[in-house]
Order: sequence, then C-alpha cells, then structure tokens
Amino acid sequence: MNISVKVITRSKQEKISLEEDGSYKVWLRVPAEKGKANKKLIELISVFFKAPRGKIQILRGETSSKKIIKIG
Repeated sequence: MNISVKVITRSKQEKISLEEDGSYKVWLRVPAEKGKANKKLIELISVFFKAPRGKIQILRGETSSKKIIKIG
C-alpha cells in the first residue's frame, strides 16, 4: 500500500490525521535535518498502521515535505 504524506516539522505535538483527499498529514516535533524527521516519520507511521518499521519505506520525497510512503 502506498500513501501520500505531508510532513510538518518543529511542531508542538506529534500526530497523524487523514485528509479529505485520502492523503495524510503528519506533525513532528523534530527538525528536518540529518534525517531526523524521516526517522521519526517512519516510527509514527509504524505505530499508526501497526506495521513493523522494516516494512515502511520512503519511495519519493526524501528531502521534501511531501512524500510517498510504501507500507508492506
């Protein structure tokens, strides 16, 4: 399953919400530097979808706030 994600870094909270268009919006506390945000994003996605971290992969958008993520 592939999902579209919009990431917002340096937020006061960490949460995931489903948008009306079927994409997800993810708020992270960590800054977008040295891969910290991507690592935290994978952790949150794994908890949210109850999938092991090893099964989650960023297909597109490594350095962008808009990402395509593969689960499974």
